[in-house]
Amino acid sequence: MALFSKQNKEALTNPLNLDHPILIQVLGICSALAVTSQLKPAIVMGLAVTVITAFANVIISLIRNTIPNRIRIVVQLVVVATLVTIVSQILKAVAYDVSVQLSVYVGLIITNCILMGRLEAFAMQNKPWPSFLDGIGNGLGYAMILVIVGAFREFFGRGSLLGFQIIPQSVYDFGYQNNGMMTMPAMALILVGCVIWVHRAYFYKEK
Repeated sequence: MALFSKQNKEALTNPLNLDHPILIQVLGICSALAVTSQLKPAIVMGLAVTVITAFANVIISLIRNTIPNRIRIVVQLVVVATLVTIVSQILKAVAYDVSVQLSVYVGLIITNCILMGRLEAFAMQNKPWPSFLDGIGNGLGYAMILVIVGAFREFFGRGSLLGFQIIPQSVYDFGYQNNGMMTMPAMALILVGCVIWVHRAYFYKEK
């Protein structure tokens, strides 16, 4: 089927490995560092970016032939800002505690270079379905790194995952202490760097 052609499959799967937005293109690093001190907000942010990227790609692809070239960036920003506002209001309604944890970072999705990069580089040149798959792929690729870093930081920094205590109290009684450095933004940068190093060393060979 045309819906699942080779090109469409590549649009979905390449951002998960060969054309990963963080590991290969090194985009979206700032927000990846800001929201990964705990796993739950990292998951929510990853899902939010995935949804916004996918639907922004579809909308821009649908209207790409009617957008005057000189104002295309403005139109893209308006579309993204509208979707971000909708997602932000939904988060406040159904997951207020996570919304508070994410603070201003949901609003700052508007400036996420992954979104603007995909709109300009892909959605403006492709039809809605491939653009949707590209948005899903890039969003999931971004979310994957947030989940890895968020889980690592929360586990070693707080001894918990998703707010549930994983390391038993008996371990602390023996003298174990949480690594306070894991809660600092600098450790997020180091962990992202380590993930990039592992990925490029073992899974990705530059041509």
